[in-house]
Amino acid sequence: MNTIVLPDSGKLTTADLTRSIASLWGRFKPLWLLLPFALLFFLFQIAPMLWIMVNSFIVDNLYSLENYQQIFDSAFLLQSFVSSLWLAFWSSLVSLVIALFFVSSLRHIQSWMRDWVISFTNMTANFSGVPLAFAFIIILGFNGALTLILKQWGWIDDFNLYGQWGVLVIYVYFQVPLATLLLYPAFDAICNDWQDACALLGAKKGQFWTQVGLPVLSPAILGTFVILMANAIGAYASVYALTSGNYNVVTVRIASLVSGDIFLEPNLAAAISVLLMIILAFITLINQCLIARSYHAKS
Repeated sequence: MNTIVLPDSGKLTTADLTRSIASLWGRFKPLWLLLPFALLFFLFQIAPMLWIMVNSFIVDNLYSLENYQQIFDSAFLLQSFVSSLWLAFWSSLVSLVIALFFVSSLRHIQSWMRDWVISFTNMTANFSGVPLAFAFIIILGFNGALTLILKQWGWIDDFNLYGQWGVLVIYVYFQVPLATLLLYPAFDAICNDWQDACALLGAKKGQFWTQVGLPVLSPAILGTFVILMANAIGAYASVYALTSGNYNVVTVRIASLVSGDIFLEPNLAAAISVLLMIILAFITLINQCLIARSYHAKS
């Protein structure tokens, strides 16, 4: 522990004070630099989460489990969880498969074209919400340009963009660019020499990917899948703008309870949010266990 040594006069000089302050700054510099981030993290992450948890137990200014009981007794609210999980799972799975093929092909094209495609993918990853829903309505709505052309050619008879499968198409659309950006750096772990070595040993390309490529990429694939799940479960603007809030998902239900479309129930919305956080935490925990097992198997 550093101590301040007083001069013979018994008075603290300016030079001694400056050295002491410099010593304290040098020792606690990482903490001081981390303090603004920690403050912002608490204000915008921890504090709202604590507020939601506390208010989820309040009913008529009394602490109770009635909000949670109401959720589990309501088939309508339970349906919103099922719909959200269904959309999140299938959109994440389909987007992940598409992104794997896309990134694998992207590694074999020229660098200038690859850079252009990555830049375009980065832009489309931010194209979501109301503009995306409006674009799909123009193209694939009941009177959309592509819908009318396909009906005229006889390729489709009836397609409802505003139903379950139409919402899934929109989710896949904004999930694929995100999955591509997350998986693209992971493919740097695969050397081209590995494929040549497997070919010399008589292995086919499919065997290389099933026995070498995918096991190496498995931590990145699992991590990407969890991020896509969280991104899909938390999506709100696209599905609301497309269906005007008529499609029953968790985020739409929370928004309707907070905005008071029928009547204002912020505490019930808080309870739904807590259950949603528990689901995401459970998915993340499973992902971490699978990644740990994958690293352990490789070692």
